[in-house]
Amino acid sequence: MGLTKQYLRYAASAVFGVIGSQKANIAFVTMRGGERGRFVAVAACEHVFIWDVRKAEKVLILKGNKHEVTYLCPSPDGVHVAVGYEDGAVRIFSLLNGESNVSFNGHKSAVTVIRYDTLGSRLVTGSRDTDVIVWDVINECGLYRLKGHKDAVTQALFLKDKNLLVTSSKDSFVKWWDLDTQHCFKTMLGHRSEVWGMALLNQERRLITGSADSELRAWDINYLQEGREAGEPKEKKGKSLLDDDEEEAVDESPEERILSCKKAGSLLREARDRVVSMTTDAKAKVLACHGSDTVLEVFSVLPEDEVERVMAKKLKKAKKKARDAQHAEDAPEPVVERKLANEIVRLTNIKASANIRWVDCLMCAGGELKVAMLLQNNTVETYSLKTSDKNPTGTKTSRLTLGGHRTDARTLAFSSDNIAVLSASGDTVKVWNRSTLQVIRTMACDYALCSLFVPGDRQIILGTKSGKIQIFDLASGTLLETVDAHNGALWSLCLSPDQRGIVTGGADKTVKFWEFELIKDEDAAQKRLTVKHMRTLQLDEDVLCVKYSPDQRLLAVSLLDCTVKVFYTDTLKFFLSLYGHKLPVLCLDISHDSALIATGSADRNVKIWGLDFGDCHRSMFAHDDSVMFLQFVPKTHLFFTAGKDKKIKQWDADKFEHIQTLEGHHREVWCLAISPNGDHIVSSSHDKSLRLWERTREPIILEEEREMEREAEFEEGMAKGDEPVVPGEIKDAEAAPAAKKTIETVKAAERVMEALELYRTESRKMEEHQIACQSAGKQLPPPKANPILVAFGNVSPSRYVLDVIKKVRSSELEVSLLVLPFPYIPDLLSLFNCYVQDGLEVELVCRCLFFLLRIHFGQISSNQMLLTVIDELRINTISKVRDIRDVLGFNSAGLQFLQREVESKEEVMFFADATGLLKEKRRKRKKRERAILTIA
Repeated sequence: MGLTKQYLRYAASAVFGVIGSQKANIAFVTMRGGERGRFVAVAACEHVFIWDVRKAEKVLILKGNKHEVTYLCPSPDGVHVAVGYEDGAVRIFSLLNGESNVSFNGHKSAVTVIRYDTLGSRLVTGSRDTDVIVWDVINECGLYRLKGHKDAVTQALFLKDKNLLVTSSKDSFVKWWDLDTQHCFKTMLGHRSEVWGMALLNQERRLITGSADSELRAWDINYLQEGREAGEPKEKKGKSLLDDDEEEAVDESPEERILSCKKAGSLLREARDRVVSMTTDAKAKVLACHGSDTVLEVFSVLPEDEVERVMAKKLKKAKKKARDAQHAEDAPEPVVERKLANEIVRLTNIKASANIRWVDCLMCAGGELKVAMLLQNNTVETYSLKTSDKNPTGTKTSRLTLGGHRTDARTLAFSSDNIAVLSASGDTVKVWNRSTLQVIRTMACDYALCSLFVPGDRQIILGTKSGKIQIFDLASGTLLETVDAHNGALWSLCLSPDQRGIVTGGADKTVKFWEFELIKDEDAAQKRLTVKHMRTLQLDEDVLCVKYSPDQRLLAVSLLDCTVKVFYTDTLKFFLSLYGHKLPVLCLDISHDSALIATGSADRNVKIWGLDFGDCHRSMFAHDDSVMFLQFVPKTHLFFTAGKDKKIKQWDADKFEHIQTLEGHHREVWCLAISPNGDHIVSSSHDKSLRLWERTREPIILEEEREMEREAEFEEGMAKGDEPVVPGEIKDAEAAPAAKKTIETVKAAERVMEALELYRTESRKMEEHQIACQSAGKQLPPPKANPILVAFGNVSPSRYVLDVIKKVRSSELEVSLLVLPFPYIPDLLSLFNCYVQDGLEVELVCRCLFFLLRIHFGQISSNQMLLTVIDELRINTISKVRDIRDVLGFNSAGLQFLQREVESKEEVMFFADATGLLKEKRRKRKKRERAILTIA
């Protein structure tokens, strides 16, 4: 039996080239010991980057798993950041160490908004699945799911002083929720299209909404319960709470209304398109909003005393005008109407260097407003403006551009020493250090389509969309020469194996051969590199790709007519035509021994051909979309393909087998480059990121790979199965449980079931042992303990069950218990009774007990055998919970006493300091007076 072929696994190493992903917002964060407004958090594909905007460097990376980040929200204390992902998960990271210990899983699709409440103890999340979920951050569990919107949720805001929540959605509705009763008590219907943004101003007595037009609508909020005295009869109101016929507010509940909303007017934006994002600073003194253009409009929200002063001044002017205009004695008293424009005034417009995608504001000391913008061209800009100035203007304070391209990188290349990586986009070419991922050179160029390092790695050559060849010198970072090569786009270039020249193919139906040449300019002391045109091969169709065979005997040319023509290099005579693809061949490569040629096409197939007779060895369905790039690993018959389906795949050209799939990119993969030693791969994608992959020492066993893929598919299908039904819950109710069934909750339930099975087996063993001892009349040696219990330190079976329950994530506990079949519940209740009696994890046990009693109430109450257990649980639970409450009360009183002691001491110290300072001032003044007297 022959030896099996060994493949080594390639693993993801790093993500670079992306400054900020467009899908998620930008947010100011505070790092330990850093000043406010210096650090911003942005999404970078599945990670979150914390940038120091002053130094333009990354200070922290919050690493995600595989799904793209869609929303960020810093906590009120500035220590944590809540991150929402494409799959609906939410993770809370610590900014002190970058670790995530809390995660929530409740949404079925991407998270669109996250907000903390004032204390930071609760979190609300909205999603594209139209649900709003409120989470308990401290207890790490979901509180409830609020259903009612018919489209993606765009904004959610907690009210500071009341237990209310307001949400907006793309269904054009704004909904008010009473969180005490978990129901929607008001729906505002005053918008004709999607509500994209929302903000609360004036101590939460005004709501501003942004829609698909240029109008920002303002609503006055009147809290009815505040104005009503105790014992006063309920007011009866009409159906509509608004003045206009077309803008209505409808109560969804017959209960007493909590608040009323009335349209107060509207602000007109300069932009004509929809509101893309709207934000305020922490104290809602400034409102900033923008459309899909480059202008950010900043409004100032005037305080009440300022508005009254302005109105008094206007009234005075009006009275004077009325006196001057009318001399009659019976002239009416002038009235000045208070308008929205008197309360919210336009501060300034800030023009960014590109279209704005997201914005965040931060008010600093002295009325300085700091604004951070994430632009649509992979750039972060920060501005500063003084709000106290009469005509404030935004000053650009920093711009993060160096670490990435403005447009997608369409070509990549490795240097011969495996150290430098070249990436070129529509406007710049960058050279990176592979080990540090830092940019070494950035040079302006035309729209690049192909590239390579010149032998010696001192120069690089680019082929551009305009048909030019551009030669750059890396040492000086300058453009040496631009050569007009083709009349159309220069799609492909290839270095000749003898390293003396290059071959180019373009959209003008020609293949041109060039040789390197050193020439000396008149004004330069040293010679410089150029290319000299030698030969031209005229063809009938546009050339898409050209490739030399490594022995330089043959030249393969891919044409727009879906064929690949092979020519002899020396005579340019036709040798082979490779036909079979249904769509044009976009990429091809020839193996190191010139025996095989692999072609990748827009028809999603890869074909492997022999170069001796041009026969097709195998055609393989490679990707779910066009195959964009193909390259052999040096000195092997293994090759990689990149596709528009976001995947990179490795194949064996001898056995025609798929080896592994590299998943990580979130958009189409345009190109990749393999290092000359085959240890590294760099890939570029439409998500603006460049990814580095490394060859590990871990071998791949193909059967295991296929088995793991099947398991992943099965687990995904199992997690997407029907949601478990909660007895007593109404299916389409407004409030529902927060968590959802996932593969983790199913596995957790299985672990609990296995632990209970082990407990049953061990209990049966002990019973049998006791019976055997009684019948023998003496103490027999105990039965052998289960190996699992021994591994956990010889714990008892009941303690092992508790340990398993403790290991279930707090956010997944309820759903895991919901999956448990009822036959396991009696044993679990008996164990809970033992735990409560022994005082073990009383809080956790009570939480599980109350949940199980709620969902299995019917079966438990009708089971006579469980009545005694339930009665014991009732007595034990009440006494233990009372004990814990007493301890907490005592501790709380003790802490409050200590707090009062500390505060009283600090006050004494404060006044002592003040007295000392006063004495010092008096002493200095007397000294100064004496000095003046002596001079006089």
